Amino acid sequence: MRKRKSLMSLQMTIAVFACMIVAAALMFTDLMIGNNLSERAENDAKEESLEIARVVANTPLIIAALNGSEDQNDIQPFIEKILQVSNVRFITVLDMHRIRKSHPNREMINTYYEENDIAPSLEGKETVSVNKGSLGTSLRVFVPVFTADQRQVGAVMVGIMIEHVQEEIANSRAGIYAGVGVGMLVGILGSLVLARKIKKILFGLEPEEIAKLYEERSAMLHSVREGILAVDKDSYVTMVNDEALRLFGQAGIYGEPEGLKVDEYIPNTRLQNVLDTGNAELDQEQDINGIIILTNRVPVIVNNQIVGAIATFRDKTEMKNMAEKIIGVSIYAEALRAQTHEFMNKLHVIQGMVCMKYYDQLSHYINEVAKNYQSEVGAVIRKIRDPVLAGFIFGKLSMARAAGVTMTIKQDSFLPEAAEDEAVHELITIIGNLLNNALEALKDSSIKEIKLGIFWENDILTVEINDTGPGIEKERQADIFLRGYSTKGLERGMGLFLVKQNLERLGGQIAVISEKGNGTLFRVIVPYWSKEENFD
Repeated sequence: MRKRKSLMSLQMTIAVFACMIVAAALMFTDLMIGNNLSERAENDAKEESLEIARVVANTPLIIAALNGSEDQNDIQPFIEKILQVSNVRFITVLDMHRIRKSHPNREMINTYYEENDIAPSLEGKETVSVNKGSLGTSLRVFVPVFTADQRQVGAVMVGIMIEHVQEEIANSRAGIYAGVGVGMLVGILGSLVLARKIKKILFGLEPEEIAKLYEERSAMLHSVREGILAVDKDSYVTMVNDEALRLFGQAGIYGEPEGLKVDEYIPNTRLQNVLDTGNAELDQEQDINGIIILTNRVPVIVNNQIVGAIATFRDKTEMKNMAEKIIGVSIYAEALRAQTHEFMNKLHVIQGMVCMKYYDQLSHYINEVAKNYQSEVGAVIRKIRDPVLAGFIFGKLSMARAAGVTMTIKQDSFLPEAAEDEAVHELITIIGNLLNNALEALKDSSIKEIKLGIFWENDILTVEINDTGPGIEKERQADIFLRGYSTKGLERGMGLFLVKQNLERLGGQIAVISEKGNGTLFRVIVPYWSKEENFD
């Protein structure tokens, strides 16, 4: 399913979300700091007012004037001096009858204070209130005035205008807002830089493109026929495809390996060795609980650093079957080439006789060729009922003639059509390799003959191939089936090895009867089920 492209690019998305987060964080910070600042400003105003009120209440001049031992007219000038050096808006001294003895507005001196917020202070208690007076709404602090013998003679009221407190808070908030603004700007710039950095790390890809690449990579890795296992630099499994899990299951290893140490999940992977050395290990055999695989292990290098390793592998048996099929196809092709070569030779003869107008001889030649062909084809078809094997053997007859070898099929040979096509393929590989060996053995022989016998009875097939070649010494007969063993040069020695492997798979056996200078007989015995019996 095709994913709809995002309205915003990755860079823009990161920038927007980062800005939103920074803005939310700064707004929350402003809210918290602003509230604390307001509370602190009010508390500072209260504390400052209380200190001033206490100083005034404990001044001897104020105590003496309210007690009647000093002139009360001296209170106003004293208070005015204190107002000049303090931040409070007013200081009012009152006697026990609520009569003002000082006031910023001299006209209010000796007037009655009507508000009830003074009542607790006239009872000897310090109080704080917010009230509206002649100067406006203010924060007021009341402190009682006592004589030396603890007799209350009045109270001192100190006030700060609420507008002044709010102005101080606003001034403080201006600094906060400036900090928030700078923080927002830095956050926006930082988010843009971060978004660009992330974009660069992701090779300029958008999230939708990354998701598409990931899905495509996963689909490809899980659809290939090879098992794939990847580990990181610490040898933890990071990826394993379906084919690898299938092969592990055949070996009795189950579970999900991702996130596990590779050696804890699968023994003898040697991936740790690849991580340590940085050297690839190609076309190696590995035994996993009896399952033999062919594996390639290579390091993953990024910026000259080993960041992991990958192992790819296939079941060796499957690869061997594939190789044998390829060899079988080559045998088919070789037989067809021999037939084509023989046919072309006959055509050249016919063409020459036509050009020379030897029509009587041409007619005789064509009749002889047709007679021999029909005789040979008829003999093969009568003895070999399987059409694929019959065609294959007929091709080998042509190949033998082209090589100057007389190849005959024994009179009592008989082979019914096979019940399974796979058995035919195996027989072609076996017979083809044995006949090729016989043809090569006759290259330097004076007498070049091959006799092929194919006998079937009671679901047992016996194949005999007898040549007049130089023979094989007894001490060498046990070695000719080994992989790579050959006396014919390098890169040889696979034919008889594959014959042996195929026979082991089919449950058959092979025997060699040979003496130096007296030719060689290969006898193959293998189970073989007829198609006719299968239908009965």
